[in-house]
Amino acid sequence: MDRPHLRLFWLLFLAAATFPLGGCLFRTRPADRQFSNRPLKTASKQELLDYVNAQAAKIQSLQATVDIDSSSGNQKTGQITDYKEIRGYVLARKPAMLRMKGLMPVVRNTAFDMVSNGQEFKVWVPPTNKFVVGANNAPYDPEKRLENMRPQFIYDALLIPAVGPDDVEIPFLENGYETVLDAKKHRVEQPDYELAVLRKGPQGWYLSRRIEFSRTDLLPHRQRIYDQEGNVETDARYQDYKDWSGISFPGTIGIERPRENYDITLNMVKLEINKPLTDDQFALEQPQGAEMVHLGKSAPPSAPTAKPPDGQGK
Repeated sequence: MDRPHLRLFWLLFLAAATFPLGGCLFRTRPADRQFSNRPLKTASKQELLDYVNAQAAKIQSLQATVDIDSSSGNQKTGQITDYKEIRGYVLARKPAMLRMKGLMPVVRNTAFDMVSNGQEFKVWVPPTNKFVVGANNAPYDPEKRLENMRPQFIYDALLIPAVGPDDVEIPFLENGYETVLDAKKHRVEQPDYELAVLRKGPQGWYLSRRIEFSRTDLLPHRQRIYDQEGNVETDARYQDYKDWSGISFPGTIGIERPRENYDITLNMVKLEINKPLTDDQFALEQPQGAEMVHLGKSAPPSAPTAKPPDGQGK
C-alpha cells in the first residue's frame, strides 16, 4: 500500500541527517550572556537575615566627614547638572534623626544644611537665602531641586534597617544576577542573593525593599526601597567596605532617587560609629532674614538662629 505520509517522513529524516555533513544546519556563535568565573560564597536566608539584623543592632549613631558628588536632572530641558567635590558632614542617630551639611568648594561657605526627625525636615540654603520646612511625605516639586533632597532619604539609605518580626515584615530569598566587571573590565553577570522584604501596610502586604548581597563577600551591595504602588523610591549602592572601629561599613554610598531625577554619592573621609550625639546637634532653626518656604503640613520654627554641628564647618 502506498503511504505518502511515510515517504514524506523518511525524506525529512534523511535530509536532517545529511545537513550536518555539509555544515549547513548548525553554526557556532558567542553566547549572549557572559558570566563571571570568580569564586562564590554561599549563605542561607537565615544567615543573610541574621547579618542584616546584627549589623543594624551594632550601629546606633554615626558621625562622618564625607566628600559629596551629586547630580540633578531638569525634566524640561533634558539637561543634567553635576555638583562635584563638596565637603560635607553627616550626623545620624536612631531611630530617625539625621543632619547633613555641605560646604562650597574652596571658600568653604555653607552650601546647604538640612535635618530630619523622621516626620518632618528642614533645609537651609544660604546661596538662595531660603529656609524650607515640610513633612517628609510632602509631594515632589520638579521646580525645586534642593527641596526634593529630603534628609530622610539619606537616612534610609545610610543605615540599612533590621527586618521586622513576621507580623510586620516577611523576608524571601531569591537567587538573582548582578552585572559586574571582570579582570579585563568586561561587563559580565554574576550570581547574587536578593533578600526581598514584604511589609504590611494600610492596604495590605507590599514589596517594601530588596537587599542584594554579593556572592564574593556576602555583604549588602544594593538596597532598593519601594513605595506601596511598587515604584522604586530609593536605589542605594554600597561599595568599598572597610573596618571602622571593628564594624564593617561601606566607604562609598551612592543614592539615586529616580522619580525626583537626582542622585548623590557619599565618599567617607572619616567615620565615627556610636559616638554620643546630643539633641542640640540636630537643631536647625530659621536664620534671621531667611525666606521661609512651607511644604506639606509642617509648622515654621520659632527661634531665629541656626546652630551648625559641633566643631564642623568652621
